[in-house]
Amino acid sequence: MANQTGNTGLQPVRLLGGTPFNNSQNRYRILKNYGKAIFQGDLVKLNATNGTINAVASSNDVPVVGVFNGVNYTDPTTQKPTYKNYYPGTVSANDIIAAVIDDPNVVYSINADATFVVADLYANYKVNPTAGSTNSGNSRFSLDVATGDSSSTFQLKAIDISQNPDNSDTAAPSGVDVLVIINNHAYRSGTVGND
Repeated sequence: MANQTGNTGLQPVRLLGGTPFNNSQNRYRILKNYGKAIFQGDLVKLNATNGTINAVASSNDVPVVGVFNGVNYTDPTTQKPTYKNYYPGTVSANDIIAAVIDDPNVVYSINADATFVVADLYANYKVNPTAGSTNSGNSRFSLDVATGDSSSTFQLKAIDISQNPDNSDTAAPSGVDVLVIINNHAYRSGTVGND
């Protein structure tokens, strides 16, 4: 059966030890007027220059702190508290607080952009940082299958293929959901992957 289409970025599934994910997340700041939109399910990194977080780009091999899960700030026009599952970019507020899933042991599901088979497991991968949806606020990141390599600086390590019947067809040209962990994490060094 063909896989369902539609990327939603990284979605937390469970922890490495097999225990359920309990929605744990932590607060991180976004710099006033930071110009790049960040969507729920996007990877984010630390910005040590100013104590905030930034979006992650595909070619960026710096450590990832986690997955963006929403934001709140005081709207500069209405002066009212605003809660969104995505940061729209260029918000002129001094109190922009992001919720980030930052536990390095969280296992995520992410959609592959090409055929992904069992032999592709345990390699490290980069993401395709496609812009998310301003309607849903969801990420459109996908796993960049062509980048599969042993490099310890790559963002994700594939550890399994989803058992979701709608997205587990490894014979399909794309769309399989791959279970991954953040490999190059700000709180844990990356490991070499199979290539």
